[in-house]
Amino acid sequence: MMGTEVSVYLWSDDPEVGRATLEEVFAEAVRIDHLMSTYREDSEISEINRMAAQVPVAVGAELYQLIQQSLDISLLTDGAFDITYDSVGQHYDFRRRQRPDKKTVESERLNIDFRYLQLDDAARTIRFTKNGVRINLGGIAKGYVVERGIGIIRSKQIQHAIVTAGGDSRLLGDRRGKPWMVGIRDPRRDGEVAISVPLENEAISTSGDYERYFDEGGVRYHHIIHPGTGLPAGEVHSATVFGPDAVVTDALSTSVFVMGVDKGLRLIATLPDYESIVIDTEGQVFYSDGLQQPAVPAAQ
Repeated sequence: MMGTEVSVYLWSDDPEVGRATLEEVFAEAVRIDHLMSTYREDSEISEINRMAAQVPVAVGAELYQLIQQSLDISLLTDGAFDITYDSVGQHYDFRRRQRPDKKTVESERLNIDFRYLQLDDAARTIRFTKNGVRINLGGIAKGYVVERGIGIIRSKQIQHAIVTAGGDSRLLGDRRGKPWMVGIRDPRRDGEVAISVPLENEAISTSGDYERYFDEGGVRYHHIIHPGTGLPAGEVHSATVFGPDAVVTDALSTSVFVMGVDKGLRLIATLPDYESIVIDTEGQVFYSDGLQQPAVPAAQ
């Protein structure tokens, strides 16, 4: 669901409670997908995209808050994260290997700017101040799904679990006495792991140019659009972010991917609870300061 695989692993002393909890987590993922999917004409977000350029659209508190959080992250990242990317993104069909032509990109990229969203907290409405704007929560909704899933599991007094949706995972506790070993995929070797990281009670999100893409004429066209150009971002192959909240790590991994190694890691350095690993287009691995191994003192 949500265009990716959603998986749940948990340990429960009561098998019936465990099975019922699994079903509840999957039902929650389906509910969120129905609320936030741009592929469903009856979703709230589709209603926004249809009507918000003409009139303010009233939405539920849940979607409103996630859109507000998206705009906050847009401000934090100086626009590297921008849910209006779908103004261009809607023209890609990766299964059919279709992409927008240059004229379409140049035209539609003028509709990418989170500042075109006007939110009214009192009325809880959303308005687009420009025709042609579209929003898509693909860069944050999967993080929301896994965070909500862990919330359900925690409410059942279950202490060890992992919920994953595509490149986003949220860990509850450890793996029954051992840390979870979370693999960061090798971006150019299918099925191989580039780095394994031991984690406990943490969120981890990876954005990569290998998730939804096709290659054409020596160029990789993928789903992570650079808001400034309307083209797929091309400075790195993958960006991984760790932290306490999967909603934030999801959005930040997209942001770091768009910003590139230097700007992305400088951003992460300003956020004490978050760390990052970036693999650039040469396959070189870069770590944020909190993940750096301490330098070995020179021999006296």
